[in-house]
Amino acid sequence: MVARIVEFLKDGNAVVENFLKRPAFDDKAEDVARGVLSDIRDNGVDAVLSYVEKFDGAKLSAENLRVSDAEIAAALPLVDDEFKKAVAETKTRIKAFAEAGMKRDWNMDAPRGGTLGEKFVPFDRVGVYVPGGAAPLVSTALMTAYMAKVAGVQNIVACTPMGKNGELNPIMLYGLKEAGVTEIYKVGGIQAIGLMAYGIEGVEKVQKIVGPGGTFVTAAKRQVYGQVALDLVAGPSEIAILADDNANPAFVAADLLSQAEHGSGFEQSLLVTDSMKMAKAVNAELAKQVPLLKRQFALEKVMDNGVLLVVVSDLDAGMDLCNRFAPEHFEIMVDEPEKWLDKVKSAGAVFLGEWTPESVGDFAAGPSHVLPTGGAASMFSGLTVDDFRRRTSFMHYTKEDLQEVLPTVVAFSEVEGLDGHGRSATIRFKRDA
Repeated sequence: MVARIVEFLKDGNAVVENFLKRPAFDDKAEDVARGVLSDIRDNGVDAVLSYVEKFDGAKLSAENLRVSDAEIAAALPLVDDEFKKAVAETKTRIKAFAEAGMKRDWNMDAPRGGTLGEKFVPFDRVGVYVPGGAAPLVSTALMTAYMAKVAGVQNIVACTPMGKNGELNPIMLYGLKEAGVTEIYKVGGIQAIGLMAYGIEGVEKVQKIVGPGGTFVTAAKRQVYGQVALDLVAGPSEIAILADDNANPAFVAADLLSQAEHGSGFEQSLLVTDSMKMAKAVNAELAKQVPLLKRQFALEKVMDNGVLLVVVSDLDAGMDLCNRFAPEHFEIMVDEPEKWLDKVKSAGAVFLGEWTPESVGDFAAGPSHVLPTGGAASMFSGLTVDDFRRRTSFMHYTKEDLQEVLPTVVAFSEVEGLDGHGRSATIRFKRDA
């Protein structure tokens, strides 16, 4: 398998432009999601169970939709100690990063003796969606639910698809438990979003849903906005790499494949380089490395149309192209990569230098790997600890503060035809007169 190589602004404009224009949403998925969500809203648990059987291939009852304490207890001994150490290490790094970046309550003095400020309060109940169709994505449990726990959320609901035997992978159960999840449901896809957004018999709705998913989950999340708060558009994975002639082509190829292997068929991997020699070397490495990977079925879906190698006139033009692409993951593999960081305008997360593969962001570094996709990085930011908290501003005026702004309040109330607003301020001084 080899990728396409095109020269931007020469013979490859149409190819590049089409690659950049990948949609964040799928119209067919939107239609399916609309019907499923409507059914769940109207028919509750019966609809959820019906779609679990239809889409997940397992027959459940209302009683065993939720993972029991006994199921969790039975799963824990099946997880090897080495993986438990890896989970503990990732938790330590997530907590350190989250606590360092968490916004603090603050206040400032008002001009005449009062105070103004902001306070941050965790949500009471959040839902996390953890994909798990082809593999147990334990890292996503940690990058969502554990971050919610660090933020102080008390009730954390997780939905993840099960196997056709009606069971969840023991490793996934261990990860969800370690992440601080308080309720686990064996539900995937659109029906999971409906369960969390609307609530069903025996399951209280959540206030916010976070987590990545495929096109159907993304479509469902979009349609429940307003019923619940949401994080961002986090669909099929993607990566862009800006590389110069000194980059290691084997590293570049490996990193491009790291995102192409997810399996939805909609993943995208983009190399932008100012060197045709580098593009050809990376292509040769792709051909060499693809057969070495286990997930051939996933790579076959992506290699023809989802991997593109673009040669540009210079690195500045390459950076402009990458900013237009607005990638979920953006690796900069050039000399002195830190000097290019200020030129990044649109990216979910940036990985600098040859010793920072995207996989450290997925599994170990600390920032959440739940990031905007489909070009949404031009509008959205990745998931942070503060996404699990509500910001509330507060004002405490003295009489002198109110008196100082009284003319301003009156002026706006008169212009906007809201005399009750103005009177609510002026009446305080009439009483004292």
